[in-house]
Amino acid sequence: MTTTETGGVTGTFSPRPGAAPLPRMIRAQAALETRMLLRNGEQLLLTVIIPTLLLVLFSAVDIIEVPTGTAGGAGRSVDFLAPGILALAVLSTAFTGQAIATGFERRYGVLKRLAVSPLPRWGLMTAKTCAVLVTEVLQIALLTAVALALGWSPQGSPLAVVLLLLLGTAAFSGLGLLMAGTLKAEATLAAANLVFLLLLVGGGVVVPLEKFPEAAQSVLGLLPITALSDGLREVLQHGAGIPWPDLGVLAVWAALGLGAAARFFRWE
Repeated sequence: MTTTETGGVTGTFSPRPGAAPLPRMIRAQAALETRMLLRNGEQLLLTVIIPTLLLVLFSAVDIIEVPTGTAGGAGRSVDFLAPGILALAVLSTAFTGQAIATGFERRYGVLKRLAVSPLPRWGLMTAKTCAVLVTEVLQIALLTAVALALGWSPQGSPLAVVLLLLLGTAAFSGLGLLMAGTLKAEATLAAANLVFLLLLVGGGVVVPLEKFPEAAQSVLGLLPITALSDGLREVLQHGAGIPWPDLGVLAVWAALGLGAAARFFRWE
């Protein structure tokens, strides 16, 4: 400790004031974002309860006609449904849940305040992405356990599954952030839930794409949820290798969504 010319006292203080290291800030924000996601009853309904109920209901009750399995005979419902429900879990968390939560954070000024904190804006988005990934890991673990209990026999390469899930997360995150950063919170809430329902029905999640007219199939096949569910189904149900066409579709959506979100996202 030293004395200044005006008689004041200076010294070294502990803890030293200032921002924490960037990795620590991102970890802390990611942990907070994850807790907020898991404590939200509406988010739990959307990300955990609905996918689980759909998996159990459509596997146990003969409601839909399942396409043929790998051996050429009639496929089991759970073998067809499980990959689609995993894709739905990614959609519910990375797109719908993130869009709604971020939209209301923007409305209430939370994002505006966080934007002037020591945590940079890209660090905040990184933390949100980490929270989404943690939530997805929990979702996938739960849904996989339920599907296995129902008799699911997954096949294929784990690497292909991971690539599909990561690119699917990137695609839906970009679209969710784009919606949250450009629309009002109420409009985001309505639009995100509407898109979730439409993609649930028309994205090949529980209803085979072959049930739709041929003209509609060509359009629906370009959707990210269709690419993700079909890609997961090709790997996990049919034991195929890396589904490059589906990965290509997801990569295009990821580039477009994340690029547009970075360009048009409004923090206020």
